Amino acid sequence: MTEPLALGSTIGILGGGQLGRMLSVAASRLGFRTHIFEPGAAPPAGHVADAVTTADYEDNAALKAFASACDIVTFEFENVPTSALDLIEAHVPIRPGREALRISQDRLTEKDFLRDLGLNVAPYADIPDRAALDAALAEIGTPSILKTRRFGYDGKGQARLRGPEDAAEAIEGMNGAPCVLEGFVDFSHEVSVIAARGTSGEVACFDPGENVHRDGILHTTTVPARLSAAQRTDAVLMAGKILNALDYVGVLGVELFVTTGGLIVNEIAPRVHNSGHWTQQGCSVDQFEQHIRAIAGWPLGDGSRHTDVVMENLIGHDMDRVPELARQKDVSLHLYGKADVKPGRKMGHFNRVMR
Repeated sequence: MTEPLALGSTIGILGGGQLGRMLSVAASRLGFRTHIFEPGAAPPAGHVADAVTTADYEDNAALKAFASACDIVTFEFENVPTSALDLIEAHVPIRPGREALRISQDRLTEKDFLRDLGLNVAPYADIPDRAALDAALAEIGTPSILKTRRFGYDGKGQARLRGPEDAAEAIEGMNGAPCVLEGFVDFSHEVSVIAARGTSGEVACFDPGENVHRDGILHTTTVPARLSAAQRTDAVLMAGKILNALDYVGVLGVELFVTTGGLIVNEIAPRVHNSGHWTQQGCSVDQFEQHIRAIAGWPLGDGSRHTDVVMENLIGHDMDRVPELARQKDVSLHLYGKADVKPGRKMGHFNRVMR
């Protein structure tokens, strides 16, 4: 068993966005220091961290200095370049491990991994070119969704195909990037499980939350989700199976479609997740503290839900609602400190406790 990280140790975080910010706050509550590595200037996480390195992921000298200043390194997003991870890992452990990143960075690799675990996924096909797309459409049919294999998030890098006539425009919009075609799933709603695994192999899962998206971006997560007792158990067991197969350490998000034929895995995220923000008001130990506990070799906390919660993202000019929301007694605001309000940009979220 790994020795717990000593109090006062420095946790490095790759990425300085809102997830890094909330991880930093959680780490400080447990007596750890944090050091952010972020290419962009004035990142939100930098407001609450002990140190910030502002440098590109290709800056080897900066990466080495960062790694040498940290006792362990984690990340707030999946798409850290492999070359940067190789350099950091030569100096300091990275948790979660590299295998989870390798799988989640490529949608095709992720689908293959989930299928090989015996989990249900949507019909899919590798799409390297237009000919492959035409062949896949003949087999999978429409409606379907063409997605880039890498770097897509919040609805970006995707095109919906309502019929074969949409193929040309969809493939052209991907600008030559390798893609995967996913068949349409007839689902009633989407849920997600935020799950954690410690260095000892201990697994703990938060209650599944029910997600609603707008324009490809998560709008709300409601807990409890509309699930039967059997579905709730299945969702948690599926998340645990994924964690154990990856020998994972940390928090992982698993998105699932609820269908009449059972639960279908949509995708996994090897990090704290937007749909887990409800845990900040719904549990004694939220997803951010749980992640810090896991990577630090601490026992996992009690993630049982004590309160029903609706989490809502504040996107772009939703920030105009903040004065009104601040007056509401059942609302807890979490603002990210981003200077520029832009359409489609996550500026914060709030948790509404349902009494």
